[in-house]
Amino acid sequence: MVISTLADTVLRQIETVQDTVTETLFEPVIRIGVTGLARSGKTVFITSLVANLMDRGRMPHLVAAAENRVEAAFLQPQPDDTVPRFDFETHLSQLTARDPRWPDSTRAVSELRLSLRVQRAGLLAGLQGPRTIHVDIVDYPGEWLLDLALLDKSYAQWSKDVLARVSDRREAEAYRDLAAATDAHAKLEEPRAKALADAFTTYLGAARYAGFYDCTPGRFLLPGDLAGSPVLTFAPLAGDGTGPRGSLLREMNRRYEAYKREVVRPFFRDHFARIDRQVVLVDALGAIHRGPRAVEDMRGAMSDILSAFRPGRNAFLTQLFQGRRVEKILFAATKADHLHHSQHGKLTAIMQALLRGATDRARFAGAETAAMAIASLRATTEETVTHEGQTLNVVRGRLLQSDKQAAFYPGDLPDDPGHLLGPAQQGAETWLDQDYRVMNFAPQPLTLRPGDGPPHIRLDKAAQFLLGDRL
Repeated sequence: MVISTLADTVLRQIETVQDTVTETLFEPVIRIGVTGLARSGKTVFITSLVANLMDRGRMPHLVAAAENRVEAAFLQPQPDDTVPRFDFETHLSQLTARDPRWPDSTRAVSELRLSLRVQRAGLLAGLQGPRTIHVDIVDYPGEWLLDLALLDKSYAQWSKDVLARVSDRREAEAYRDLAAATDAHAKLEEPRAKALADAFTTYLGAARYAGFYDCTPGRFLLPGDLAGSPVLTFAPLAGDGTGPRGSLLREMNRRYEAYKREVVRPFFRDHFARIDRQVVLVDALGAIHRGPRAVEDMRGAMSDILSAFRPGRNAFLTQLFQGRRVEKILFAATKADHLHHSQHGKLTAIMQALLRGATDRARFAGAETAAMAIASLRATTEETVTHEGQTLNVVRGRLLQSDKQAAFYPGDLPDDPGHLLGPAQQGAETWLDQDYRVMNFAPQPLTLRPGDGPPHIRLDKAAQFLLGDRL
């Protein structure tokens, strides 16, 4: 095992050196990871970003595009033949159809390579021809992200944390009853282990539907070809994980460690650890709507996710000897089109405060961070209406449930983010002085002019942050 691990490490270091030399001497490659939790809009973000990089009429804040230095943008086969291709064409056709609809959520790792032919800037630009820059975009299922935090936890610690979190959740009532009736030190019986795993998986599905973010292990929700395998047949049980030989508790411990070794570590090694720049998408408005506990739950989940990143500057020698480091991290609050633009600054401030600890750690390690409110595909228009003698800034769009047009006022976000984060950290059940609402809008039918990508909010600023220095 040790020799195999060492050999694998050496082989990957050699691959890293080869990639680094190729990218430095020939055509640079930027690997952008797009991550987030359920319903944060990863698929729409990638689709709209690529479409707007190919047709740059709506990208005024992407400096290279504004200066007309991007001569061409075209899709190429991604370099990794073992990773599915992100189905850009299908997703774009769904968003731009006569009767548009949102694409399905991510269910596996996928990748897409967009190549940009860019004219150089600077005094010597006229003496040099354009160069090609490859942008590899990697989409990670949000359900798998939190698993990275398991790498630093033992089975006993993970079980203790999970059981404490679910102690008062009604979604976990059936699992709590089954676990309480189970003798963890008794001899392993596979039907009992399967019943516990099934009950825990049912809880995870219900918790995700209810808006909780701490739904680990993620592969329980998206098992793929691992469904029914022992590596997914475990559940949290009280104890130190060191029951008698052949006991249920000891076997649960073993399977948990196998899950980390066979599922989580390969995912981190093959995908996460190779990222240069990272996008973290957050449905902050959805969490605010669900209440203080959802906001605090989301804050903890995002902190766990970011603890797995290895931020720092991608110096040449650092790449050679230590592997890549995430050098830029963008925290994006999605669905900004659900708010009037007058509230976008408040949403950005809430994001900054929500992730303060995580961004401070990233900056300390040398990474550049940014937070902004975006809409990957704008689905609403803005209006000002009078209601009960009060002037309200609203958004109007096509409702997802009924397909009818409606004007919507979600509530006024506070100027001070502490008015949200304070009650969340104190365990409040509801907001005392405000009722924040959320509405699900369907995409609007589009009429795109030649050279224009889909309408968005601040996607060009996001692209400038992620790519501007390399273009």
